[in-house]
Amino acid sequence: MNGAVPARGAAVAVAVTAVLLLTGCGSEQAGPAAGGTRTGGGPSSVTADPLCPSGEPRYGAAPTDDPSAGTVPRPPRNTTASPASPASPASPMSRRPLPLPTGTAAARDGVRITALTALVDGSGQESRSSAEGPTRDGEHSGIDDRTRDDGRSRDRHGCTPALFSADFAVTNHEPSAMTYTVTLGFLSSSGGAVGTAERTVVGVGPGRTVRSAAELGAVPGDPPAVAGVSIMKVRGVPATEAPANGDGPCPASGVRLYADQGDAAMGLRVVGLHLENCGPGTYRLDGRPRLRILDADRKPVTGVSIVRGEDIATGTGADGTPRPLALHPGERALAVLTWRNTTQAGTAVDAPYVRVWPAPGARPVLVTPELDLGTTGKLGVGPWKKEENTGR
Repeated sequence: MNGAVPARGAAVAVAVTAVLLLTGCGSEQAGPAAGGTRTGGGPSSVTADPLCPSGEPRYGAAPTDDPSAGTVPRPPRNTTASPASPASPASPMSRRPLPLPTGTAAARDGVRITALTALVDGSGQESRSSAEGPTRDGEHSGIDDRTRDDGRSRDRHGCTPALFSADFAVTNHEPSAMTYTVTLGFLSSSGGAVGTAERTVVGVGPGRTVRSAAELGAVPGDPPAVAGVSIMKVRGVPATEAPANGDGPCPASGVRLYADQGDAAMGLRVVGLHLENCGPGTYRLDGRPRLRILDADRKPVTGVSIVRGEDIATGTGADGTPRPLALHPGERALAVLTWRNTTQAGTAVDAPYVRVWPAPGARPVLVTPELDLGTTGKLGVGPWKKEENTGR
């Protein structure tokens, strides 16, 4: 069952926070804070500034015929640092090659790392977030005197230039077009984690290879220099079932549906399913979404029961009585998945994917809540509820 702590919706956030505190552990941040993005993937995740934007297509844009098809950040589900586009054309910095990884760190699941570079200034030193320099038109580089409370400088647009970049190629070996999300880990010389970056490559055709890049910006504190990179995770969904948020065109179904970043503490997990009516007419929901749990090969998982959210935990937003909803254009709804990852006797179940039918007869969407169900054999899902309109 889906027990998500959405990045939006104060009432649900408060309820989940209370539950997580009762379990004896502080909650992990469910979404980017104050326009930032998150680095790392565990309870010690930190917040990093958003990287400067580029002219690349937004999520949901149609793929191009260029060998490097549109690549964009995924909808708000990721728990890692958000990537920027390869080298901003206004950047005065050059790039210094770093050693490439070997083995599965460099190639796995159809993804191959092709380059790792550090952004360096004219002196040959690796750029820091406070670096300054002329742009190509002779003006200030865009780094101004504004500094965050944590000491990191930001440019006049409130974003942070990338410091390290990893180029990669993704090949689709499936018979239909796929959308891939690639997570890369940037490593120190000792192999320790410096930060992570996630990149979504949209609509890769069958047999096609597409080039892209993920970039890492400033990280709080005084982290070690990046000396390597590794492929941490690759997730692929059929392009016809890819989730969509508000950054792209409205799907033919007339609704956008995606999973948020979720929250976790002491074995309790919550992830929100967000649905927006982007079509011209009223969209009706009644009850709970229908779910099918899939493994890493996108095959159905057996031995797991879909139960009511309150059968897992109360106060997560996954409880309540199902009621018919009528969503007018622009209105949104939320259903929460929740589960525990308790492991006892038996084989633990890890299932990255969940296929979601928001309503009977609706087009399914394949989301990646990364279920770690332990040996509980249960996934809880709550009823659809109207979500507060935040003016997104």
